[in-house]
Amino acid sequence: MIFAVFYLLVIRPQSKKAKQLQHMLAELKKGDDVVTQGGIIGRITGIKDDEVTLQVQEGVRLRILRSAITGPRKQGEKASEKTPEAPKDVKAS
Repeated sequence: MIFAVFYLLVIRPQSKKAKQLQHMLAELKKGDDVVTQGGIIGRITGIKDDEVTLQVQEGVRLRILRSAITGPRKQGEKASEKTPEAPKDVKAS
């Protein structure tokens, strides 16, 4: 009984997520915008067996392992341009 609950709550969702990731990695193609495990955002310019070449800036390309890609970059996603607010002065009582 405990094994069944453990399977339904932990093992099954984890294996489902792993299958989705493997499918996404297999479907990568040139021109896709992706995010890596390290947070690097780039466009795929080349794909070999287990290696992907990302263009992160004009003239800057990185070779990474295909397994280091966590997913596609969403089109509406932009880096936050908001600067953090300065701490407010706290008066001592």
